[in-house]
Amino acid sequence: MMSHEPHPGAGAEHGIMVVVVGPSGAGKDTLMNLAARHFDHREDVHFVRRVITRNGDAGGEDHLAVSDAGFASMEQAGSFAVWWEAHGLKYGIPAEVSVSLAKGHIVVANGSRSALHRFKAAFPRLKVINVTARPEVLAGRLEARGRETHEDIMARLARGPLTVRGDYDVVELDNSGSLEEAKRKMIDILDGFLKEIVWKK
Repeated sequence: MMSHEPHPGAGAEHGIMVVVVGPSGAGKDTLMNLAARHFDHREDVHFVRRVITRNGDAGGEDHLAVSDAGFASMEQAGSFAVWWEAHGLKYGIPAEVSVSLAKGHIVVANGSRSALHRFKAAFPRLKVINVTARPEVLAGRLEARGRETHEDIMARLARGPLTVRGDYDVVELDNSGSLEEAKRKMIDILDGFLKEIVWKK
């Protein structure tokens, strides 16, 4: 039976693990891609390529696609710092992120609010960026995708809060306005974390 426990070697980092979460339509993938381009020249900021049991050409984020059996083998081999299940898929954060964190770097990962307790157990210095938008903005973006009816979208938005519940160090990023404004907010937040690392050294 596969375990959800964090990777045993993931507890001695000096850097900061940053987990980006948010509801569908908030734009977290877009903001992470823009931030990755901005910090591309920096050797101390890393954006995680997740392992997912999803077809490689399914669209969305750049990820390592594996089968369920392949994912199970990787988990049993200790290849993940953290892994979780959501919407019928399995997601893994490679254990190699601990190498960057041990150097005092920042590692940014696309996460899930439901898996934050696993991230917290694995990484002593954890920051959460919660990307949100006003409900009417989320609804408009989801409707533009054409995957769900208006009624289904409104029901989904009514099911849960947009905030992060639990004892986490959370920074809220409202992406209701222009993409350029939200991009600047994301970059400023990550710049702040970099300064925090330097200050604590």
